[in-house]
Amino acid sequence: MPTAIALVDVNNFYASCERLFRPDLKGVPIVVLSNNDGCVVARSAEAKRLGIKMGVPYFQIRERYEEQGGTWFSSNYALYGDMSNRVMTTLESMAPTVEVYSIDEAFIELGEFWAGDLMEYGRQIRQRVQQWTGLTVGVGIAPTKTLAKLANYAAKKWPATGGVVDLRDEERRAKLMAITPVDEIWGIGRQLTAKLTAQGITTVAGLVAADPKSLRSRYGVVVERTVQELRGIPCADLEPLAPTKQQIICSRSFGARITQIGPMREALAGYMERAAEKLRAEGQRCRHVTLFIRSSPFSERETYYSNQIATRLSTPTADTRELLAQIEPLLRRIWRDDIRYMKGGVILADFTPMSMQQGDLFAAEQQSPRSEALMQVIDKINQGRLGKVYFAARGIDRSEWMMKREQLSPRYTTCISELPAVKA
Repeated sequence: MPTAIALVDVNNFYASCERLFRPDLKGVPIVVLSNNDGCVVARSAEAKRLGIKMGVPYFQIRERYEEQGGTWFSSNYALYGDMSNRVMTTLESMAPTVEVYSIDEAFIELGEFWAGDLMEYGRQIRQRVQQWTGLTVGVGIAPTKTLAKLANYAAKKWPATGGVVDLRDEERRAKLMAITPVDEIWGIGRQLTAKLTAQGITTVAGLVAADPKSLRSRYGVVVERTVQELRGIPCADLEPLAPTKQQIICSRSFGARITQIGPMREALAGYMERAAEKLRAEGQRCRHVTLFIRSSPFSERETYYSNQIATRLSTPTADTRELLAQIEPLLRRIWRDDIRYMKGGVILADFTPMSMQQGDLFAAEQQSPRSEALMQVIDKINQGRLGKVYFAARGIDRSEWMMKREQLSPRYTTCISELPAVKA
């Protein structure tokens, strides 16, 4: 067992990535919007102080927010993904075991026998991540994952901590729990918070003091384990290897409503192309393909329509061409001409590792070895910097269905052509 577990979390990750390459935005409120420049999904500290809430539609706050000097960006997933990888690589250089929990946070194993004073080592982690990536992290140290989450919360909430909090000391732990609302506990959602509050449990300390058997009978084993973790008893180990995905979903809201089957077919082809790339990156083939389309559920003037359709392939595949061939016959079965569609997507499921492929005696065609080789070549080209290979099924003019991304920043770290040029 490790001496401790630390949760390392990048502060205001999306907004921090945007500011990293724009020093002129120091001190300026920043928000990052969801797909199609819809809702707020990330806020800088300055935007939080203005009272900007997560998930609020930007059009509702735009005028007031920009009058207060705020700026906004479209989601730049290429930039965020690359910066995340740089942070995780930095952490891997400082800890023997790293569990990447999300795009901006990771659990790491710490041991006094090799790290020395863990508070000091936490400060070293902050310094190195800052030096190597330009991003600031909070570090929460504790005996369990749930307590590490709580420690990280404290590290971010109170600047006096210097961004590092160690909750291995029970007395310090008790003081923090007494002033922390119960909804700040990892895994305690809105509905459960309401139930606990109705029971008179409003703080972390209140939950820890509750009878474990009573909690289990009323809320289940997950809450019981959470309480055990809060008491310093580990119930969840580090998982350095990410579990195999059960499905891959590729979906976007369209930049404009789609009313014709042609543009919808092209949009779904683009999503299928991306989903197939992800499938191969996971080293998997799929046997189950689902398409879904829907209109806006919020429009009072239009008929709401949502439908999906699935098929099971005779042989598992990761060949983009074979997956694209499923779109036309499936889409025809769920398409309606009288609908203004706002969203569509594809789902791949029922995975088989590429190394475990088994042929089908009754299939008309077997998977060709040349298929895998071709897909590898295409992926290698697309991962490079010399150009991209696309399938004709996605069309040439994507303006009808591409997301709105009016304030998309350059891909500073992954596309050299988008770097700013200095003119003499």
